[in-house]
Amino acid sequence: MTAVIQRVSGCRVVINGKTRCETKRGLLILLGISVTDTEADIGKLVKKCEGLRIFEDENGKMNLSANDIGAEIALVPNFTLCADSRRGKRPSFTPAMPPDKARPMFEAFATQLSKTSKVVTGVFGADMKITLTNDGPVTLVLRSEEL
Repeated sequence: MTAVIQRVSGCRVVINGKTRCETKRGLLILLGISVTDTEADIGKLVKKCEGLRIFEDENGKMNLSANDIGAEIALVPNFTLCADSRRGKRPSFTPAMPPDKARPMFEAFATQLSKTSKVVTGVFGADMKITLTNDGPVTLVLRSEEL
């Protein structure tokens, strides 16, 4: 599993011209699920995401997690994070888990994350337009196999 985590001062997900969800200060997590990912990857990555200390404390140090400050989290599925771009100029999406198997994994990730955080989600398989204000900017890439 690959997660691109952005600290945001706000973000909005729009589908077919209608706002699906909107957050204020918090995180935008783009989540890619590959064919090799398992349920164990969900637990590892959720734990890491909810515990990342990337928000500033009263001394200006990044010592606080999203949970510490009651931040909102927008979780958006993104199969393109699993692309293989090593050959040629057109990425291969073969490493991405097929939608019928990836959807339940995405939903399980969202459910587990929502146990400790306020989570809103994009729609699996939808063409989404995402606007955000990256705060910092702070952007991290996490891969479950590296945790």
